[in-house]
Amino acid sequence: MHERDASGTARLHPRVLLVFPLFNPNSFWNFKEACELYGARCVAPPLGLTTLAALLPESWDLRLVDRNARELADEDILWADLVLTGGMLPQQCDTLAVIERCHRLGRPVCLGGPDPTSNPDVYAEADFLVLGEAEGIIGRFVEAWEAGERSGRFDAEKFKANVAESPIPRFDLIRFKDYLYVGVQFSRGCPFTCEFCDIIELYGRVPRTKTNEQMLAELERLLSLGYRGHVDFVDDNLIGNKKAIKKFLPELISWQRRNGYPFQFSTEASLNLADDAELLTMMSEANFFVVFTGIESPDQETLVAMQKKQNTRRSITESVERIYAAGIYVTAGFIVGFDTERGDMATPMIACVQDSNIPVAMVGLLHALPNTQLMRRLKREGRLFEGYNLAPAEAGDQCTGGLNFTTLRPRAEILKDYRRVIEEIYAPKAFFERARTMARKLKRPQLGVQPPPRVVMQELKLLLSACRRMTLQRPEIARYFWATLIDCFRHNPAALEAAMMNMVLYLHLYPFSRHVIAELDARIAEIEQGTWHAPALMPAEADVAPAGIASLLPQAASA
Repeated sequence: MHERDASGTARLHPRVLLVFPLFNPNSFWNFKEACELYGARCVAPPLGLTTLAALLPESWDLRLVDRNARELADEDILWADLVLTGGMLPQQCDTLAVIERCHRLGRPVCLGGPDPTSNPDVYAEADFLVLGEAEGIIGRFVEAWEAGERSGRFDAEKFKANVAESPIPRFDLIRFKDYLYVGVQFSRGCPFTCEFCDIIELYGRVPRTKTNEQMLAELERLLSLGYRGHVDFVDDNLIGNKKAIKKFLPELISWQRRNGYPFQFSTEASLNLADDAELLTMMSEANFFVVFTGIESPDQETLVAMQKKQNTRRSITESVERIYAAGIYVTAGFIVGFDTERGDMATPMIACVQDSNIPVAMVGLLHALPNTQLMRRLKREGRLFEGYNLAPAEAGDQCTGGLNFTTLRPRAEILKDYRRVIEEIYAPKAFFERARTMARKLKRPQLGVQPPPRVVMQELKLLLSACRRMTLQRPEIARYFWATLIDCFRHNPAALEAAMMNMVLYLHLYPFSRHVIAELDARIAEIEQGTWHAPALMPAEADVAPAGIASLLPQAASA
């Protein structure tokens, strides 16, 4: 099937525009100030779309527009025969806007990604829905398009995509200077069964991994394109398949040494990482410098109820300290609003964050995501709000848009607890005390590589720029910043880069926390004044697990 250009002349191959929608602006993960400091436009490029681009026929003419990095012009859309887009829940509003805009300009839209896969009814206006992992279904869509079909739905079989056959993402379609870092992926899936999480629904409980050769080839491609610096392993749990990651890390270490350590790595992993000294040592030697982990709650009953038993078997503070001792600092996720919470939840959560010395703690309200065990339970109990699966335009993420259900604890109490946590952990004195202590405890490895003079000068400029912003733009935090900086110089200069990364993020987190507090004050006032009215509830119905995950859920009892 040939496309036609504006003059009506037949084209042999389609022109395809890949569009990454905007994230809602009021988000914890926005990091706008950090991006500005580093000269970036946004945090990270769309790994899903660059991977999709590599799966499409080589003969197709491709362009990529990341709406978070630059504007999408009408000319971009009109150039294309087909627009491919989609993303996550915080991108839902802009995804729908992109569909409407493309249709207004007469261009068909194909949609995929996590939110359309979990939430297909929201995107009924799309011409095509390609749901599930792209490796398992994109071939059928391509065949349909080339056969002349201009609408349809294609569902991948769950958890069957062979990631060992996934191609190197089309990194050449992005501009590295637009981003703070670049992502790669080693595995998909997680062995745990956290009730609120949709990862096992999307990717399963048996982590599937790429081959060592694949991963090194992706890093080689980044290197050959001139990229250096921060690379994020976007895996939802990098250590979900410990056997595989332990086989890969020695090769990654050797590759880093041969190439003079061009990259420093971040990732996400479960807290049981702290139990494995060998694994921590290998990650440190490969130059992993930060790991995000889901702590969720300091309350043991709540951890058991949410099916996160792996966090009940350890001291959270001691686990974090072992990770610091390996030279890797920790950022962490916490959630307020579980059914099992009793009385004051703010005090133990604040104590957990402070005692663990985690500077950047992402604390959010519980949110029932589509296609999760939590969503199905709440629906069965008749507690789920209608429209629970829609992203309000004004909500950035679960920091202000959570609790999309009838709570067991009084809603105002939950919001007051949450408000107090945000206010106290992001007060300047508390934040910089955590950053200072973390920097003292962090034992960064000596890799024996001296950065080139160009990199040293660049880092020096960044340091001076950060000092200027902290001192002149945020004078109320200047004394805490300088005390922490001087303390790090005196006691552990090897941790200076990590300390600065955390303090630069505070340029965003401090005003963001004030924004969240103001939002919470307004919502609490509405409840106490009787002007807030709960949305209508979804009809209660039997809890039916989706095909593909049902057979896995009984294993949760032994996880």
